Amino acid sequence: MEKIMRKRVGFIGLGIMGMPMTRNLIKAGFNVTVFDLNQEAVNLIATEGAIAATSGKEVAENSDVVITMLPKGEHVRAAVFGMNGVIEGAHEGLTIVDMSSVSPVDSKQMATHASEKGVHFLDAPVSGGEPKAIDGTLAIMVGGEEAVFENTKPVLQAMGTDIVLVGDSGCGTTAKLANQIIVNLNIAAVSEALALASKAGINIEKMYEAIRGGLAGSTVMDAKIPMILDRNFKAGGRVDINMKDLTNVMNTAHELDVPLPLSSQLLEIFHSLKADGKEALDHASIVQHYEKMANVIVKREES
Repeated sequence: MEKIMRKRVGFIGLGIMGMPMTRNLIKAGFNVTVFDLNQEAVNLIATEGAIAATSGKEVAENSDVVITMLPKGEHVRAAVFGMNGVIEGAHEGLTIVDMSSVSPVDSKQMATHASEKGVHFLDAPVSGGEPKAIDGTLAIMVGGEEAVFENTKPVLQAMGTDIVLVGDSGCGTTAKLANQIIVNLNIAAVSEALALASKAGINIEKMYEAIRGGLAGSTVMDAKIPMILDRNFKAGGRVDINMKDLTNVMNTAHELDVPLPLSSQLLEIFHSLKADGKEALDHASIVQHYEKMANVIVKREES
């Protein structure tokens, strides 16, 4: 495939992650056309240099690369293949990059359907949450054809730093499922430890200082313990979105005959949090499940 400069980028999905990702594309000098069902979000980013569109079809007509960043596979399918969707406005050479967290089955099927229409398709989910979406340092795991990936890489580099072609279609979303297992079980492990330490009455900040440099230390610990101590559960990674990801994990695992006992238990914890009205909170609120069971609150020591 001939190397093509792609300066026209479309973006569909201006949520917690999509909005800062769009801002970084604008800062990088791309001409960005946007669409979202939330008109306020569209109007806001339009004041910052984006071009507002009224449909996915219009986005595609004015773009060389169209990025989707949406909550579920069904939303991506509607945006791409539905009425007034991306495919209706597609032209020769268009590449769709789905950066949502969907199942590998969804990614493979959408890649096949796009190919039948003469459109390239990459699955390129991300890791790093809102903070890394804001500063443009997301980890991006990509599935698809190498030539398409290389042509699209400059666009991805405006949003992330660790950008890896993992394999063919569906491999990016499979890597994201593995990522979500590790991240969310890490938060659960931290939460269990904090509940135990809090019940024992030790100074949590001192404990954190003592262990963060050892083998237990992690990016997850550094990101989530300060939030928990501040009782700040404003979502960077929502409970319901991570519950959806773990549901995809378990469905994929069942198809492959891979037992995942820890992931299955954590999925039940997410369902418990949702039933308790915490579905819109950050997944750091996993700690609240353990706090409730142990009748303890993890907090800073009063001065």
